[in-house]
Amino acid sequence: MAFAMRLASCPGASLQAATAWPSSLGSAAPRPRPRRRWPRIRSSAAASDQQALLAALREQADPEAALRMLNSALARDDFAPGRDVYEEIIRKLGTAGAFDLMKVLVREMRQEGHQVGPGVVQSFIEGYARLHMFDDAFDLVLNQLDMFGIQGDAVVVAYNHLLRVLMEGSKIKLLESVYTEMGNRGIKPDLVTYNTVINALCGVHQVRTAVLMLEDMSSDGVAPNEVTFTTLMQGFVEEGSIEAALRMKARMSEMGCSPTSVTVNVLINGYCKLGRVEDALSYVQQEIADGFEPDQVTFTTFVNGLCQNGHVDHALKVMDLMLQQGSDPDVFTYTTVVNCLCQIGELDEAVAIINQMVDSGCLPDITTFNTLIVALCTENHLEEALNLMPFARNAITFNTLVDGLCMAERIDDAAELIEQMISEGLQPNNITYNSILTHYCKQGNIGKAADVLQTMTANGFEVDVVTYATLINGLCKARRTQAALKLLRGMRMKGMRPTPKAFNPVIQSLFRGNNGRDALNLYREMTEVGEPPDALTYKIVFRGLCRGGGPIKEAFDFLVEMADKGFIPEFSSFRMLADGLLNLGMDDYLISAIELIAEKANFRESDVSAIRGYLRIRKFYDALATFGRLLDINNPRWTYR
Repeated sequence: MAFAMRLASCPGASLQAATAWPSSLGSAAPRPRPRRRWPRIRSSAAASDQQALLAALREQADPEAALRMLNSALARDDFAPGRDVYEEIIRKLGTAGAFDLMKVLVREMRQEGHQVGPGVVQSFIEGYARLHMFDDAFDLVLNQLDMFGIQGDAVVVAYNHLLRVLMEGSKIKLLESVYTEMGNRGIKPDLVTYNTVINALCGVHQVRTAVLMLEDMSSDGVAPNEVTFTTLMQGFVEEGSIEAALRMKARMSEMGCSPTSVTVNVLINGYCKLGRVEDALSYVQQEIADGFEPDQVTFTTFVNGLCQNGHVDHALKVMDLMLQQGSDPDVFTYTTVVNCLCQIGELDEAVAIINQMVDSGCLPDITTFNTLIVALCTENHLEEALNLMPFARNAITFNTLVDGLCMAERIDDAAELIEQMISEGLQPNNITYNSILTHYCKQGNIGKAADVLQTMTANGFEVDVVTYATLINGLCKARRTQAALKLLRGMRMKGMRPTPKAFNPVIQSLFRGNNGRDALNLYREMTEVGEPPDALTYKIVFRGLCRGGGPIKEAFDFLVEMADKGFIPEFSSFRMLADGLLNLGMDDYLISAIELIAEKANFRESDVSAIRGYLRIRKFYDALATFGRLLDINNPRWTYR
């Protein structure tokens, strides 16, 4: 049998030997035994066998098992795989990246007289894309299509599949090359081609280039559809240009394309993003007057857009309009409004919406209740939050309540809730334990915190960066700086990258213990091995140096360093440096420091001139008074206040 012999003899004959096949698939499938070529006669029984095998292959998730299934069928003298069977097994192999084996099957398929359809090419393209082998997908379509024997429209379909995966993989340069090569080879793009390229260009904010594609479409005699125009409108909306989106909609109407619900939703979202709520409402009302029937998605989009931009009152009005139009809000819509009300502290109104939700026959889900529970805990309405537990009992619920109880210093109740959580089959996680740890560390009760840590590790939890930072902070508050430093070193030994929240307490504790040199060394270590220092780091080090943690010149040098990184000190810290410089007669350093910060904080030239006037006549304290007032007014962006 030709198929069996080629499969057994080719370099990629077994799954284990296939060059592109992942090793995780295990041992090779059995090789089919060589047999003579099957006869061309097809019986009804054979057709039935084909369908049974095809159904079994489609249900089989494991490509190796699917190939074994095919080999078993090939062992029969009266069985010959049909086109559908070939296509299904090729698709299965494509999911595992067995490309050599797939090519063998394509050759066998054509030799047996089966036509190779675009779906087979798609299996190759998607297989390459799944493994991020975009160059191979590019090469397949542009240089190896002869292998499949496809012609005409099928070639365009293959190019469209390639364009789609390149768009989804954000491979814009390759996508542009494919589109250009289509023109060079005389392959005429169709509507799918253009819509894919336009979508890709809009996705990388090249909207104006995408608009120019409309001219190419016109030249090729391809009429844009509502998808084309809506994609361009979405691109303009993402740029914040609602007016350009509206002009595109007008052009859409001129060409006889009617807006879809997606079109309307895009423009609603565009108005809401710009805070033009009244315009959005007027637009929807105009569309309704023109015969457009908004669906639930339209209303939900509007409500969500309004809530995301803080217009909850308007969102409630839209919900009323929604009900008037006979479109009942769904759980997502109600929950969106509840969340928005909770964020602005309107808890009574949020409860009223939930009651309205229940009355309308729409049952709140666990997300709805958890949203309200979080808000109640934040506002310290713990009893009301606990009363909602029968309606929401997942890990998020318990973690929220545990954190709320800890914040209210009801640590025993929090511990009891964790026990209840475990009894109900829900495992506490790092978030749960970190709430308890934070509480004990704030109290300075390091012994209890250590007990919690031991419980965590005993239950198989890995101590994460947040947990370490919490413990380090607690140790520093208890003045156990060396223990905190040891824990910080332990993080690095475990391959963790400490954050400023782990470094900052130790640096501050070292300065307070008059170990300025060690504190500064730890800061330098942080810049090399940890995450970048934050505003609080600079504040701690600068104030520590100004308070005598090192020579005053070192404090001046650090000021220059932090200013170069975009961090401007608050005036109270700067004044400490200024006093130290003046006491040591380092007037020129003070003048340089003032000039530097005035420049970095973008003082007006007239204000700088006034300060320089005081400095020229050595009225340093008058200069500092003016400087301090202006520094407070300017309130620089990168400050650590």
